[in-house]
Amino acid sequence: MTQVKYKRILLKVSGEALAGDAHRGLDFTVINSVCQVIKDCTDRGVQVGLVIGGGNFWRGVKDGADKMQRSHGDAMGMLATVMNSIAVADALEKHGVPARVLSAVEMNKFAEYFTRDTADRYLNEGKVVIFAGGTGNPYFSTDTGAVLRGVEIEADAILMAKNIDGIYSADPNVDPTAVKFDELTYDEVLARHLKATDTTAMTLAMDNHMTLICFALKDPQNILRVVCGEKIGTTVKED
Repeated sequence: MTQVKYKRILLKVSGEALAGDAHRGLDFTVINSVCQVIKDCTDRGVQVGLVIGGGNFWRGVKDGADKMQRSHGDAMGMLATVMNSIAVADALEKHGVPARVLSAVEMNKFAEYFTRDTADRYLNEGKVVIFAGGTGNPYFSTDTGAVLRGVEIEADAILMAKNIDGIYSADPNVDPTAVKFDELTYDEVLARHLKATDTTAMTLAMDNHMTLICFALKDPQNILRVVCGEKIGTTVKED
């Protein structure tokens, strides 16, 4: 795998994936394996933007449902993404990969404030840019934040590294007859209410003609395989 298909990517990793089998907190064995693959990508000249979810610490809708005001719960979720971003930036630096955390919410003690031009400059310098704090607004998921940042940095594709190996016709953990799709259009995903991303993220990708590739993070090498053009998971794009 020497040739790369995508020169600039936005990689979305779920917070739960970083927790490993514990399902909460941080598993540095998992983090280091992901960072090694990101290094393999950057060594090939790929520019990497990264968005990490916060579900290993806090999921606003799930953990705060009926217990607290939604905006407050979502604010805690944004802070969880900042913690994950700092941890992954530290791990990347230990792998010899320069990384910068840019936050959608101002917190200059911990991260730089996000601007598109700062992100673009760092990417062109070969640094991994980790986008923290979601969109900076409640009611928007980190999937939406990932698509938004991917569009802003003009990524060639958005790679959604999930806990499942693609998009299915139904939940394969519940329905044994569920069928996995290799390719879909945005319209097909939206019309069939398929659980790829939330609707806002998918609509934003459609409006901006942004290719999405959903695949399993269980084997972190899948990130490099996708970057090199191997057909893995499910690709969502225009006809």
